[in-house]
Amino acid sequence: MAPHDSDSSDEDTEDFTTTDVLLGYASKELTGDTISQLGGRPTWLDPSQPPSAVLARCRICNDYMPLLLQLHGDLPEYFPGHERRLHLFGCRRRTCRRKEGSIRAIRSVRVTESSRHARNKKVEKSSTDSRSPVTAPLQNLGNSIFGGAPPPTSNGQTNPFSSPTTSTNNNPFSANPFSTSLGSLPGSSESPKPAVPEVPDLPDTFAEKVRLSSPPLTTPTPKTPPEPWPSDTDQAQPYPSYHLDADYETLDQFSEQPLPPTTMMDLDEPNGSASTSAKEDAETFESTIDKTFQRFADRLAQNPLQVLRYQFRGFPLLYSKTDTVGKLLAPHQHHFAGHDKNGSANKITTAQRAGSAAIGLPSCQRCGAGRVFELQLTPQTIAELEVDEVGLEGMEWGNVVVGVCSADCGGEAGAVRYVEEWVGVQWEERGKPY
Repeated sequence: MAPHDSDSSDEDTEDFTTTDVLLGYASKELTGDTISQLGGRPTWLDPSQPPSAVLARCRICNDYMPLLLQLHGDLPEYFPGHERRLHLFGCRRRTCRRKEGSIRAIRSVRVTESSRHARNKKVEKSSTDSRSPVTAPLQNLGNSIFGGAPPPTSNGQTNPFSSPTTSTNNNPFSANPFSTSLGSLPGSSESPKPAVPEVPDLPDTFAEKVRLSSPPLTTPTPKTPPEPWPSDTDQAQPYPSYHLDADYETLDQFSEQPLPPTTMMDLDEPNGSASTSAKEDAETFESTIDKTFQRFADRLAQNPLQVLRYQFRGFPLLYSKTDTVGKLLAPHQHHFAGHDKNGSANKITTAQRAGSAAIGLPSCQRCGAGRVFELQLTPQTIAELEVDEVGLEGMEWGNVVVGVCSADCGGEAGAVRYVEEWVGVQWEERGKPY
């Protein structure tokens, strides 16, 4: 039980630990975050620059999908000056469930103009600071080696990597070595060569015929214009809208300790056989338990109303290790040790934040950088979004994992860019409570 649900005294606070996983809770009341929401209709960084509607279409049926989550994703400690938002869409059609492409994620990013100027100044300052201090102007080393007049200076400081302003090219590496004349090669005769008669210019009419007979240059295929974002009446029916409240995850440190084995006594058997039978029963019971799912269920049970788990560059809480997503991510789980919010080790398995540590996610298709975990949706999301649904034909997933570009690529000053990110869905398994 989390401490905010308990009336324990200060002496019992050591029984709990606060992890660095941020939990999100659905709320009908206003919270401090006016951007993040569960369900409803999406809003954009710039309403005049919405994404292409193709990004919100189901890859199976091609229909528009309703919004599952919109998250205010600014991370100034990692990407200063980047405005970020994350959007998740999910298809309602029953025939599209359990198929890849029925849930999609979009990351929108825009770089502020002030951030771009600050970054440029930082690069210039770094370049200036990296030079050795001098007390008097030095001779241009490049010109002393390759010749040529020194470039004009206005403030006594020159960029050694800038191109010279003279028209004569004195860099020996700038010329094509295969275009050197025979007369300049070692051992070649220096006697003057016979004059080559000049070829008179061809008539324009012939040149025109040559141009006409030559195949035309291929022009690049123009990009497909983005599909306009649909009006509210053309979009998919939205789910109920909730605000999001956030709090760090608090756990009972002893919640995942194994239960003591149950001793079974059979009065009709000799004393030695009772303990043997209990041990065999315990081994048989443990072999039938899905430990990954049990850990998932026990963890969520401590904060049962959570709809979102957020930990940028962390590791997701897996629903299963045997499905496609589990097989992809589980082998890399050992890279992340158990730590609490203060960085000290604890008995609860929580993901330790790392850089672009490999966790099994595919690389960003746009820039090639590694992807990192950012958030996951829990089954409580389904309960909140389908609160007004009639029947049992709802969403059928146990976990939705979102991985994003570790470089937050795509940002441009003043312009909003939209990048589709990786989504891993762990579908509900029959017979499990989630």
